Amino acid sequence: MKMVQEQTIYQLAFMPRLFPVNCYFVEEEDSLTLIDAAMPYSANTILKAARKIGKPITRIMLTHAHNDHIGALDTLKQKLPDAIVYISERDARLIDGDLTLDPDEPQTPIRGGVPKGIKTRADVLLQDGDRIGSLLAIAAPGHTPG
Repeated sequence: MKMVQEQTIYQLAFMPRLFPVNCYFVEEEDSLTLIDAAMPYSANTILKAARKIGKPITRIMLTHAHNDHIGALDTLKQKLPDAIVYISERDARLIDGDLTLDPDEPQTPIRGGVPKGIKTRADVLLQDGDRIGSLLAIAAPGHTPG
């Protein structure tokens, strides 16, 4: 894993030369917001990186419901039971296994590795304009419907 810091943003890159999988920390005044949960094997490395920064992870914000973005979610939530999990209301359905499309969405199959068997559910279903720590949620469907 490679970690790069730019001011209050930390990029954690797993397998950067083969198939890069990234997650990020946003450093808040007293805690960290984790953006995405990378692959299932990433949990311990993410926790180690947070310890190195010296602040607790209190928020886990998921950009969308693909395996390489939520893989370590169950393990992280188990080890960080008080962390609040956020995802868009639309992509929460994908985590639940609902791959149906809404009438106003492009009627093409959802691509990518949609996870199966994820036990953790979001504490907060995001809407456009919601706040996650210092971050602002902006709806940007495309890679997934949410």
